Amino acid sequence: MALIYDKIAVIGIGLVGASVAIAAKHKKLAGHVASYDINADARDEARSLSIGDEICDEIESCVEEADLVILSVPVGAMADVMIKIAGSLKQGCVITDTGSTKSSVIKDVKPHVPAGVHFIPSHPMAGTEFSGPSAGFARLFEGRFWLIIPDGAAPEQLVPFTQFLQGLGATTEEMDAKYHDRVVAITSHLPHLIAYTIVGTAVDLESDLKNDVIRFSASGFRDFTRIAASDPVMWRDVFMNNDEAVLEMLQRFNEDLSYLQRAIRWKEADKLFDLFTRTRDIRKSIIEAGQD
Repeated sequence: MALIYDKIAVIGIGLVGASVAIAAKHKKLAGHVASYDINADARDEARSLSIGDEICDEIESCVEEADLVILSVPVGAMADVMIKIAGSLKQGCVITDTGSTKSSVIKDVKPHVPAGVHFIPSHPMAGTEFSGPSAGFARLFEGRFWLIIPDGAAPEQLVPFTQFLQGLGATTEEMDAKYHDRVVAITSHLPHLIAYTIVGTAVDLESDLKNDVIRFSASGFRDFTRIAASDPVMWRDVFMNNDEAVLEMLQRFNEDLSYLQRAIRWKEADKLFDLFTRTRDIRKSIIEAGQD
């Protein structure tokens, strides 16, 4: 790939931030890759792993002269981070974020973006249950969607930014912020909420039963525990900041769950078979789209 930015700055060296820094350097998308994390241990770990070109101890020095700044922090921290870096950004710089809520991030970040600096919200649809600098890897975004909220961005900023994301291996797509929040509420946020609930139910079981649930976990429960092992700070902030869309999808889920409960109670085999057939078709569609 050709060089797209002279310098990028990554704020937050967790799974996504570290993966951006590693991939950008590996694929030569940026001349200089600087990173910062509020956690000193994370900075030390990132240095030991040689992530990017520079791990900064001060957030202001990290973003100085950067052409692209990527805010890879919990959505609840976006406003504070933007306030801290606003005075150190150069004219023409592009700011993006990797948060999984977009309406709240736009509301929190946009008022603090200086004149002459361009904010393009975005969201990589990629991740694992692991966190921290050591969780990052260059191929995290390959074949995964990275959603872009243009929010009025001009082509001279949007085009190179899109090329950068595609250079990371992502498939880009533009989307409205509110629509984005409804989509991820059902594809990401609600599944996490259900996983946390199911695993929480297991935790509250009497001790002998809980121990055997853990010992004899089948693949279904193991999958839920994997999802429920995700970063608690990040997901706390997600539910606090996408509450409207999550509650809408949760209400729909509760209605469907009640329908399923009645079908089981009244032994309505046809209804159960019809539902399970339709859901299997959805799985086939996901595989065909290469998102499995």
